[in-house]
Amino acid sequence: MKILALDTATEACSVALGIGDSVLERYVELERGHAEQLLPMVDELLAEGGMALGALDAIAFGRGPGGFTGVRLAASVAQGLAFGAGIGVVPVSDLAAVAQRALVMVPGARRVLAVNDARMREVYWAEFGVNGVLTPRGVERVGPASAVQASEPAEMPWVAAGRGLQAWPELAERCRAQGAEVLAELLPRAREVLTLARPTVALGQALPPEQALPVYVRDKVAERAPS
Repeated sequence: MKILALDTATEACSVALGIGDSVLERYVELERGHAEQLLPMVDELLAEGGMALGALDAIAFGRGPGGFTGVRLAASVAQGLAFGAGIGVVPVSDLAAVAQRALVMVPGARRVLAVNDARMREVYWAEFGVNGVLTPRGVERVGPASAVQASEPAEMPWVAAGRGLQAWPELAERCRAQGAEVLAELLPRAREVLTLARPTVALGQALPPEQALPVYVRDKVAERAPS
């Protein structure tokens, strides 16, 4: 399989190209300027891999949740490239990407709590079980760190991962007190987006380009509170 993966949902801007079992990647952390970096990174990787865009099987992208601008950027670039190449897209959760990265670092984990910084004094979070593959436990959420509730730690070992834990140390300490290994430095990357997209592409279940849509989770932030 030949898959291009993109992620710009956080301060991390990354691209990965999977050709069979080999992976080429570019990764940089930026406060801003993802739009200026993303396409040159794509061009570099395709050139390095000797791969034409039209020879790809699919384009995967981090569909959020994350920063509004970054999530829109990855979705729109994936959509535009896929339309041009006549190939499908695979949206991948950025929380799942963090969980997958944590699982590589702690392969014996049975459960992963992924927590990304949502700014505005909130975090995005979701919980995943591990039984050979990541399995979501419930929906993705956004809210104050105090509202994050991991399941009772019956399945050990387990991991709490993501920069939301770095932003809210008290949440990290609460997870440690419940027996978690804490990986507070992790951000989603295109490499894990690629990993999570592979089964979908292998099954021929990539979506048409027009379905390259962002997922914000915090999609009512602009609504005025009722009086």
